[in-house]
Amino acid sequence: MMSTMTAVPTRARDAWIARIQPNAAPSCRRVCFPYAGAGASVYRSWAAALPSNVDLVVVRAPGREGRWREKPIQDLDVMVPAVAQALCGYLTLPFVFFGHSLGALIAFEVARHLRRMRQPSPALLFVSAHRAPHLPNPHPGISALPDAEFIHRICELYDGIPQSVLDDRDLIPLMLPCLRADFSLFETYRFVEDAPLSCSITAFGGAGDRGLGEAELAGWRTQTTGAFRFQMFDGDHFFLNDKRDELLDSVKRDLMEVGLVS
Repeated sequence: MMSTMTAVPTRARDAWIARIQPNAAPSCRRVCFPYAGAGASVYRSWAAALPSNVDLVVVRAPGREGRWREKPIQDLDVMVPAVAQALCGYLTLPFVFFGHSLGALIAFEVARHLRRMRQPSPALLFVSAHRAPHLPNPHPGISALPDAEFIHRICELYDGIPQSVLDDRDLIPLMLPCLRADFSLFETYRFVEDAPLSCSITAFGGAGDRGLGEAELAGWRTQTTGAFRFQMFDGDHFFLNDKRDELLDSVKRDLMEVGLVS
């Protein structure tokens, strides 16, 4: 018998969820999880490229975009249950998860949380630009560094802040609390052993990503009893921007294999 999750008021649930170009009659959903410091807008351009039967849902955490006045969450043990509860009204159709960088880790843990709660599980889990969760973080923590050094290390490790943002002195102070919280969330994460997921996992990486190697990406294989594949794209940590169309074609191929799109 399926356990029930605590009901979340519609208003609170909608704060967590952005529906990009809602589909009136979808037959499946793609739930996307942004990378550190980012909001739902990073996936806005994906809507027009999706098959007509796919509804695009994006997780929108506190501290960014329309929720920038709210305090960002620094603990994955707080983030994951909140996301899972917010998604409970969207799991009525077959669905898949896609997460990039920190979003991949959150997507993975939300999938495990849903399983523990005996809720529907994703048909596929797409993890992008993040090492397998059971592998140790090889990089020293940076979330507590002084502002200038913190920004420098993000740029050095992830090519993660556009120059246009770095040049905007008014924007940087608004962005820093969210980025620090996300990096704290990532750095304090501790993997807990559990049974592998039953859904298939596809892992994507950038060949020029200085912080992620193929072996770390291939490590995701141990987290599923289903099918697994990984694919490398030309580009750095943010290959999902420059190689968007190639990435979406690859995702669509997997969705076709499980019968979610034709």
